[in-house]
Amino acid sequence: MITDNDLHELLQYQAPSPVLSLYLNIEPVEGGVESHRKRLRSMLKEIDMPEDVFVVERYFEHEFDWSGKSVVVFSCQAEDYFRGYPLALPVRSRVRLGNRPHVKPLADLLDAYGGYGVALVDKQAARLFNFHLGVLREEEGVQGEAVRHTKRGGGSQAQGRRGGTAGQTDYVEEVADRNIKEAAEAAARFFTEKSVRRVIIGGTEDNVTPFQNQLPKAWQSLVVGTFPISMTASKDDVLERAIQIVKEADTRRDAKLVDAVITGAAKGRGAVVQLENTLRAVHDGRVQTLLIKEAFREKGYRCAGCGYVTSIEISKCPYCGGKFDQISDVVELAVRKVMASGGEVEVLHDDLGLGDYEHIGAILRY
Repeated sequence: MITDNDLHELLQYQAPSPVLSLYLNIEPVEGGVESHRKRLRSMLKEIDMPEDVFVVERYFEHEFDWSGKSVVVFSCQAEDYFRGYPLALPVRSRVRLGNRPHVKPLADLLDAYGGYGVALVDKQAARLFNFHLGVLREEEGVQGEAVRHTKRGGGSQAQGRRGGTAGQTDYVEEVADRNIKEAAEAAARFFTEKSVRRVIIGGTEDNVTPFQNQLPKAWQSLVVGTFPISMTASKDDVLERAIQIVKEADTRRDAKLVDAVITGAAKGRGAVVQLENTLRAVHDGRVQTLLIKEAFREKGYRCAGCGYVTSIEISKCPYCGGKFDQISDVVELAVRKVMASGGEVEVLHDDLGLGDYEHIGAILRY
């Protein structure tokens, strides 16, 4: 699995020689291991980098165990550089060559499936999970005071104690409320420690709602979905429901962001659309969230002096007067720069109206 440190390294890496970036889908629905091997050989057949092809084939032959749903490999043997990352989520198979690792597909995965916290709650306990790139890890458990129910009419009538069913009911509710409050406090600490960006809550409605209300306001705003489930549910069941919630939340978020970008750009406030406008905003460091259509690529030019990127052939850089070098994909460089500066990248799998604006736009910091 790719960590934040791995991604930072990939974003920073640049080589004077070509870097081979290979993404291979190995889902069972795509065939067995031999089918995957055949597809891999076909993908490498046209790559004129014999040393890199050799080490990639050796990795798949001797190191990779063919588990998971996909794998990504980066190789630049001229610089003695090689990285291989099995993934628990599917990606589209592809090969790219450039002087940097091709990270745009990773941006898609990280945006949709990175940095989730999952909490399962009831009136007595909570189970806390970290969900990142399709991998679910149960990290902590919170156990509160036992909630004991007595038979109706069995409450104590002793002096100084609440009597009857009403007294027992009040006591049970007090214990449950206290347990949920303590669980929410523990969950908030857990989410902070794990750098969670979004939250999912599972349980029955009468437990989920008070738990969410007990979370600090900042965490309440990051809850993207809830689902009914038993506290004793298996990890596989929790993972299946979490992935479903993530997909639904990502679809809603995409539509909301596209609407915000188009509306903001039309008003000339807080957003831009179309390729050149977006590239200028990226160069100026103004992009908070970059939106691009999946598989959108565009050839262009990069200034050798200041790094400004454009899709238009011009004689000299409007920023520093430098000369331009031709590059194969200006969108890839925009993705890389936004991620390196701490911004987010939203890869759209559906058009959602951005196709009328060259498939790209951005929400701005200022």
